[in-house]
Amino acid sequence: MAQNNTRLGILLMIAATFVFAVQDGMSRYLAAEYNVMMVVMIRYWFFAGFVVILASRSTGGVRATASTSQPVLQLFRGVLLALEICVAVLAFVFLGLVQTHAIFAAYPLMIAALAGPFLGESVGWRRWAAIGIGFLGMLIILQPGVQVFEPAAVLAIASALMFAVYGLLTRYVARKDRARTSFFWTGIGGALVMTVAGIWFWQPMRGPDWVWMGMLSVTGVTGHYLLIKCLEVAEASSVQPFAYFQLVFVSIIGVFLFGEVIQLNVALGAGLIVAAGVFTFWRERVSAA
Repeated sequence: MAQNNTRLGILLMIAATFVFAVQDGMSRYLAAEYNVMMVVMIRYWFFAGFVVILASRSTGGVRATASTSQPVLQLFRGVLLALEICVAVLAFVFLGLVQTHAIFAAYPLMIAALAGPFLGESVGWRRWAAIGIGFLGMLIILQPGVQVFEPAAVLAIASALMFAVYGLLTRYVARKDRARTSFFWTGIGGALVMTVAGIWFWQPMRGPDWVWMGMLSVTGVTGHYLLIKCLEVAEASSVQPFAYFQLVFVSIIGVFLFGEVIQLNVALGAGLIVAAGVFTFWRERVSAA
């Protein structure tokens, strides 16, 4: 499908961010009741099934989709993302949805900062200025020296950094592999590592919570499907800034369902991070043009 329907792409991106926000809310609830490793493991079983079905329906089937000249790197990407999700869910439980996502929103700035040394991409002074402003926003959220540093904030920072490295690796493998190949290995690699690690933490789950677990798995598949369709109909640079809607949706869920409070420093810091991120996306698009 031609990449020419930006309006539809934006709507699909906003829909995907809403689904992912709901998914994060359910992850927060389930991880507070059960071991995080088990919750993420079951979620990945559904995800792996989804990528296998997609691969089997594509040209050449599973074998053609899985074919890659860099299997170790592709597998590492999948493992890294799975571990990042575990860290993020722990942050949801101990730090809260709002503050975790406010910090996590800095990951595009981390990608921009690391793209030079790792991928050899040129980063101009304007984007470096935006990166600096974004990290200033993170300091405003964390408030070091003003109040006692929240140790759980390390989880959110680690999650953002891990996702940034995952994003850089995705750019790197895209030089040789197709998007569907990378997506396949993301699901399979994550399912493998979570099964090996998570099966040891199995806990009996209450009946109603299996419904939530099923919904969590469905939202994961639905969110990725919407994201795939979004990138099929519109250019990534056009729709990526709208991914920040997830911060809005997850804040609503955090406040109204989990009783979280949006503190002024978190709102100001998140605003700076989002503004810097949107500017960075815009500069990347201008540079590419």
